[in-house]
Amino acid sequence: MIIEKVAVLGAGTMGHGIAHVCAMAGYQVHLFDISEDSTQKGLNKIKNNLEKGIARGKLTEQQKQNTLKMLTGTSSLETACTDANLVIEAIPEIPELKQDLLSKVESLISSESIIGSNTSSISIETLADCLKIPQRFIGTHFFNPVHIMKLLELVHHPKTSDITIDALKNFSLKINKEAILVKNSPGFATSRLGVALGMEAIRMLEENVASAEDIDKAMVLGYRHPMGPLKLTDLVGLDVRKNIGEYLAQELKNPAFSPPKLMLKLVNQGSLGQKTGQGFYTW
Repeated sequence: MIIEKVAVLGAGTMGHGIAHVCAMAGYQVHLFDISEDSTQKGLNKIKNNLEKGIARGKLTEQQKQNTLKMLTGTSSLETACTDANLVIEAIPEIPELKQDLLSKVESLISSESIIGSNTSSISIETLADCLKIPQRFIGTHFFNPVHIMKLLELVHHPKTSDITIDALKNFSLKINKEAILVKNSPGFATSRLGVALGMEAIRMLEENVASAEDIDKAMVLGYRHPMGPLKLTDLVGLDVRKNIGEYLAQELKNPAFSPPKLMLKLVNQGSLGQKTGQGFYTW
């Protein structure tokens, strides 16, 4: 299976990051969102991130121009999916919303095209139930910020074909990611570990065990984590982590994943982390 054209559905934090790395790797990319304004915001963020790369000496002006030439934004799902060999959805973590989109996508692409989901926790097997050809469906879990983080978590369900898995392993190498292959299970490998740590860090902050800065410093300096769990939660989004935690608590029947009261309070206040300027930290 040769991948040449990629459609990324959802121009938010994860979607525009996925589009960025695909275009930089030389793929023709259509970035889709439900409005032209949302799509343009995603494209603007890609341009800004490329310019930051130039300022830091990581990229050249030519690399920036080459990347931008491979990108097209659209608010038409049909246009985005036309001739796409790989479609990656990166929309909100709501199973019904994802399944509705995936069903529409399948009717717009060829029978050989692959469909990936950037979900960080929802069952890949459940999402595949809406598809006529579930063999071509796989979890493609990227990490934020996508243009910097090296990991790509590939999640297979019982019907995922070897052709699909092999194609995505090759794709991961081309976009300069290291792939791990994980069996479908609630939270996969990364979210299950990361969310458990994040929720416990919030409980520690809630109990005044230490400040947010010192809790994070404990993990950065003591365990060599590149970022502390509270700052990471701010980066991912408190609302996103809350939804994942609730899902995992229910699926795994484990209260350790349940969002603490402090998290619920901040989400209700609209303090969602970096994207709103306030979370556990002020941004």
